[in-house]
Amino acid sequence: MTQLHGRDFLTLLDFTTEEITFFLDLAAKLKAEKKSGTPHNTLKSKNIALIFEKTSTRTRCSFEVAAHDLGMGSTYLDPACSQIGKKESIADTARVLSGMFDAIEYRGYGQEIVEELAKYSSVPVINGLTNEYHPTQILADLLTVREHFGTLQNKKLVYMGDARYNMGNSLMIGCVKMGISFTACAPEEYFPSKELRKKCEAIAKETGAKLCFETDPEIAVKDADVIYTDIWVSMGEPIEEWEKRVKVLLPYQVNAGLMEKAGKNAVFMHCLPSYHDNKTEVGREMGEKFGLEAFEVTNDVFESDRSLVFLEAENRMHTIKAVIKALLD
Repeated sequence: MTQLHGRDFLTLLDFTTEEITFFLDLAAKLKAEKKSGTPHNTLKSKNIALIFEKTSTRTRCSFEVAAHDLGMGSTYLDPACSQIGKKESIADTARVLSGMFDAIEYRGYGQEIVEELAKYSSVPVINGLTNEYHPTQILADLLTVREHFGTLQNKKLVYMGDARYNMGNSLMIGCVKMGISFTACAPEEYFPSKELRKKCEAIAKETGAKLCFETDPEIAVKDADVIYTDIWVSMGEPIEEWEKRVKVLLPYQVNAGLMEKAGKNAVFMHCLPSYHDNKTEVGREMGEKFGLEAFEVTNDVFESDRSLVFLEAENRMHTIKAVIKALLD
């Protein structure tokens, strides 16, 4: 039997294929119950602390709705409300919150922060995003692929763009854990680290997944089932990064031509937010600066029937709910 109660959820490297499958099956069950109006508030009287050093729409809403549906209370701590790492050490914060809450979520910067929280916490700690990993997003992605295709077996996912950080790293891990072939398509200096690639190659040998690192988009997307991308410049990065990234990554933009080369059954996915048009403050400013109507994905692809981005966003809540329930119930 899968033993998940009381564990931390920091990276999918910590979980077996069977355990990840359990999370997905539980998420599917909870999703079906929510759609049918069946209550599953089995965690009454429990509470979760939500530490957000980086703001978010989907992650915050997913955790708060998931907690509410499970009968839990949730307390949101933004950068202005939390003293973590400033006036109070991470270790002390972990021990204080452990005495008041049944679980702690952290969304912020280095993976070492959430690892230290887990080290000193006596309750489960959940990684809502760090610079290096984004495991709750990957569960949502896996559930979305499984729902659309009916299976994860023999599927190929291609990640277009900068694969050095949390999304590229975590998608690679999630894919090899579940036997999905993974291709990172970018300039070589934007590939995941050699150390993580080595770990994933070892896992792939056990699951039958294939790993590929390709610089040519047309070669990369051949026979792909999923084309995935993310914004090129993350929140808080300086304007100089836009100058560099746009120039280097524009050839890796997901557009209608690239989707056609992938094949008629390929779908598009994105963890959001997305600069697929100039209707946001940042999109408008950068669009005017670089003379572009879109960045990592064009609007026609984003709004097409092949786009699963909003199903994917909804599944954040269902999979996060499964994680909380599995760790606490």
